Amino acid sequence: MADSRETFVNQAFVVGYPIKHSRSPLIHRHWLRRFGIEGSYEPVAVSPEYFEAFIADLKRGTSGFRGGNVTIPHKEAACRLADVPDALAEELGAANTLWMEEGRLNATNTDGIGFTASLDAGHPGWENVDRAVILGAGGASRAVVQAVRDRGIGEINIVNRSVERAVELADRFGPAIHAHPMAALGEVCEGAGLFINTTSLGMDGGAVDEMPFERLLPSAVVTDIVYVPLMTPILKQAEAKGLATVDGLGMLLHQAVPGFEKWFGRTPVVDEELRNLVIADMEAHE
Repeated sequence: MADSRETFVNQAFVVGYPIKHSRSPLIHRHWLRRFGIEGSYEPVAVSPEYFEAFIADLKRGTSGFRGGNVTIPHKEAACRLADVPDALAEELGAANTLWMEEGRLNATNTDGIGFTASLDAGHPGWENVDRAVILGAGGASRAVVQAVRDRGIGEINIVNRSVERAVELADRFGPAIHAHPMAALGEVCEGAGLFINTTSLGMDGGAVDEMPFERLLPSAVVTDIVYVPLMTPILKQAEAKGLATVDGLGMLLHQAVPGFEKWFGRTPVVDEELRNLVIADMEAHE
């Protein structure tokens, strides 16, 4: 009898709770069609109390999957339950990509890779600055802080309503990271060359207070991990000040590439066709 891991070698998943909002199936199914691969990528809703059992089935090979993506609220548990979390996942304490290899469950986190790849595509040379400002210290900011630090930016200032959470990130990611309260936002923007919003400010077009973008360098880049709407209020403010902007959709698209490579053995390309496909889906669900 064939081993189930071989029988279902071309099946992958995205697991979360809830999961219906995920656009990962749209992205990976597009690439499967593009390569002509007879495989599948399925959304799986698993509540927290059943997640450990889901992972146990994956390890045994009885789930029919060789790996997949992990989203809210399971990223921390996925890292903890993996047999081989890599250095990125271990430092973050969270994993978003899983794959079976030689009978062991491997884990990584591709959010930071997706973030920097998006900036590389949207504004090459973005990392050639001395100082960066990151707004927000929630779960979404961890991978961004790690990725920006790893690209060699010498001073990274995290600004957050709860300065204690910003301090936690500074302690986690090292001496290049500095924590500040919201009242210091204007001061830390002075002369900075990169501004990143990792909060939900402006999501779905909600109002956002005026940002002190006039204090950034004229050559500064402003980016936002929010991508609904695509041109967020923060990006509109930056554009009005004549600053370069990079929207948040690229992070979603680029973070998907490493997983597809692991599960299906081909390296997909993030191109305008895929971007337009996702934008059309976003517009259809407004």
